[in-house]
Amino acid sequence: MQSRAPKKPRLPETRVYTASAPGKVILFGEHAVVFGRPAIAVPVTQVRASVTVASAAEGNGLTIVATDVDRILRLCEAPQDDPLAAVARLTLERLGQNEPNAVLSIQSTVPIASGMGSGAAVSAAISRGLAQFLGATLSPDHISSIVFEIERFHHGTPSGIDNTVIAFEHPVFFVPGRQIEVLVPAKSFTLLIADTGLRSTTRAVVEQVRAAWQMDRSRYERLFDRIGTIATTARSAIELGAIQQLGPLMDENHRLLQDLNVSSTDLDRLVDAARGAGAAGAKMSGAGKGGNMIALAHVPDLQRVTRALSDAGATRVLATVVEARQK
Repeated sequence: MQSRAPKKPRLPETRVYTASAPGKVILFGEHAVVFGRPAIAVPVTQVRASVTVASAAEGNGLTIVATDVDRILRLCEAPQDDPLAAVARLTLERLGQNEPNAVLSIQSTVPIASGMGSGAAVSAAISRGLAQFLGATLSPDHISSIVFEIERFHHGTPSGIDNTVIAFEHPVFFVPGRQIEVLVPAKSFTLLIADTGLRSTTRAVVEQVRAAWQMDRSRYERLFDRIGTIATTARSAIELGAIQQLGPLMDENHRLLQDLNVSSTDLDRLVDAARGAGAAGAKMSGAGKGGNMIALAHVPDLQRVTRALSDAGATRVLATVVEARQK
């Protein structure tokens, strides 16, 4: 009687899940939003942070691999204040789940320290990916609240706008402490996003503005009020499809940001180049002192404005369309 060959042990099935989150730009209201005024931000889906979560052998716990910044860390060994580990822990806590045996790999095309929400995008992608791996779903509200806590690591006193627009992936009209309002454009419009190539630390610039505000509150409150009024006016223009109004509002917002001393020679040069090449309006976007500026350009002018920005020193120019609502 022939003996049967021994059965091969059944290996556990490898489960792989992916998730992502977009970058963002602030269209109107940066810095003033930290002091309670409204702001408008839009997602930039052409750049994204992505994660892959794959099951690992029992007992390995969660390993986070961030190839872009050459980091590998085990969750059980990571410091409490490590942002990558912190978002994983907060997500597990929110879901009421134990640490899984998995490898979470991160890749991102969102430029770092350039005002496009790279940290928030990575945090949102991690939270979404972990939830999916564990068979759960987190609402945009929950993702936003988790990412906001991580933004404190990066920025100290964040306004809350980055985590909101990135978690919801829609244009938002944001006022700190009020209910989130998704902004629905009546007409599509195109933005060019030009990078100065200079990195900027949001925390440092925000603290600089706060220190200046403490020295001269009445002047800075007036500037914040004017920036907030611009954001409110721009909201109406976007919802009515009056896109031609946005250019002058962007120009005025940039002048006020110059008054706040958060622009820079490089940002101003790109803003001037865009306007000179036919952009309807242009301004810095984000914390300032480097990073990105944005220009509103009509389709026939896109190539000319893009070339002018590159000639003026932009290290990268990205076009993104803010889509109109579906009819």
